[in-house]
Amino acid sequence: MTRADRTRFATRRRGDLFDSLLGLLLDEGFAHLGVADLAARLRCSKSTLYTLADSKEQLVIKTVTHFFRTATDHVEASVAQESGARERVITYLVAVGDALAPASERFMADLHAFGPTRELYERNTAAAAHRVQQLISEGVAAGDFRDIDAAFAADLAASMMSRIQRREVATATGLDDASAYRQLASILTTGIIAGPA
Repeated sequence: MTRADRTRFATRRRGDLFDSLLGLLLDEGFAHLGVADLAARLRCSKSTLYTLADSKEQLVIKTVTHFFRTATDHVEASVAQESGARERVITYLVAVGDALAPASERFMADLHAFGPTRELYERNTAAAAHRVQQLISEGVAAGDFRDIDAAFAADLAASMMSRIQRREVATATGLDDASAYRQLASILTTGIIAGPA
């Protein structure tokens, strides 16, 4: 095996380990699990996990970062397949909801309770709101959406996205994050689509 092959194998192994760890955290949360618990569940050694990060906290942060990065890639790949503005906004918001769908209540509770992961979620929510604004602006420019203030429509979406992120929508309506994003997509795009009122 060449050095390049070993490097590719090690990189793929790390990615696979992060994926497995992410699956575990999404299912069970992370606050109650120590590194020994994680290693046992993943059938690897603690030293293997410590090659990914220096502490459990760093391991969680890196895994949640991996989650959001992978989710963003999938969301953007879905949007790239759409041509119409309405479809792009719907696809974007539904894909965000789909990306959050595997997250258990326990994972979401742990994510919000731990400052660094809560900050990652807040940052990703802000980036998603900015992306929605871009998509709406493109739709207005193309004539697919009514001549609305794209910044206002995006701010409206961002407000709801922040409420979803803070679990306020779940508390008020019982909707999980994924369902709430789907509802937002439907309501938002119906309200701004060009055509007869």
